[in-house]
Amino acid sequence: MRKIINNLVFLGCILFINSSMAYDQNNNEKNKQQNSTKLNSVQQAIAKQESNIFKANKARSALEQRLKNDDLAIAKAAKSINDTEQQLKITKKKISSLSKEKQKLTSQKRAQERLLAQQLRSAYTTGQHDYLKLLLNQKQSEKIQRTISYYQYINKARINEIEKFQATIAQLMIVATEHQEQVEHLQTLKQNQQKQRLALKENKTNRSKTLASLSKKLLSSKQQLAKLKAEEANLTAALQKLTELIRKEVDLIGLSKLKRKLSWPVKGRLLRSFGSSKQGYLKWKGVLLGAPIGRQVQTIHNGTVLFSDWLKGYGLLTVIDHGNGYMSLYAHNQTLLKSVGDRVETGEPIALVGQSGGQNQAGLYFEIRHQGKAVNPKLWCR
Repeated sequence: MRKIINNLVFLGCILFINSSMAYDQNNNEKNKQQNSTKLNSVQQAIAKQESNIFKANKARSALEQRLKNDDLAIAKAAKSINDTEQQLKITKKKISSLSKEKQKLTSQKRAQERLLAQQLRSAYTTGQHDYLKLLLNQKQSEKIQRTISYYQYINKARINEIEKFQATIAQLMIVATEHQEQVEHLQTLKQNQQKQRLALKENKTNRSKTLASLSKKLLSSKQQLAKLKAEEANLTAALQKLTELIRKEVDLIGLSKLKRKLSWPVKGRLLRSFGSSKQGYLKWKGVLLGAPIGRQVQTIHNGTVLFSDWLKGYGLLTVIDHGNGYMSLYAHNQTLLKSVGDRVETGEPIALVGQSGGQNQAGLYFEIRHQGKAVNPKLWCR
């Protein structure tokens, strides 16, 4: 009997174990299925997030490209306006000069008219007998030779004055015609300038819209740091490449002997100083000078233009080689007035202040570098 009971207990245990194992197996399968579902959900969320990041980066890249196009369009319009301004000055100067010449010729013409009138009155009062009658008058034969000489002198003087008068009239006509042409040219320039200003205004509006769209694509502190780091690396690489291309010029002696002797490239308020914190561990490698849009940017010293183009993060940028490893850098300009290879002299205008490269405030970013390393501009400029 006991043996039977033991067998029954044993069978019961086996059945219980089997049922427990079956339950655990079903439970494991269920858990596995749930985990698999969760994993799929996580993977889908990751894929979606990656897709969103890719789309956001793509959208931001498109906006940055649009910003570049807007900056270049503004630069073109501003350059046209600047060129027109120079032409207006030249044309106004020509008109002023022509007006003075016209006035002088008019006075000369009047004086010649008075002289000719005086000569004609004199000839009329002294010549009561005509020339032919005097020659045929035998009673006054002793006066014929003297009278002939007198009349020849008078006629020669009169012809000379008439020729001068005709030359004055011809010159006056030329000057008057050129004066009118310059006045018409001035009017055309003013009309073109008005169109250029409208184009500039439209381009600035487009740029504002692009900046507004970019501001919506907010970057985290980490992303902003990475962005600035990439832009600095891009600038460093560009300058390194330019350094390799520099051809040494005998007359470029660098800036080593000019400390505290150079003028700042633009008059403005210091917004960011050299070495101050920029983002995270990044520091400013130059200075940011606040100045109104359109103010002239002047080179600190003579040199050769190495770079004159748009660069991401810096906008419209000019880099000048001063010799002996010294360079100066001028960024965020509205337009560039010099091209690569141009020789510039100290104080010569090279650009106009702007806010290209995504800046919200007008100003000039300025650096001095020696052997590729940024140095404090305050050591050179006063």
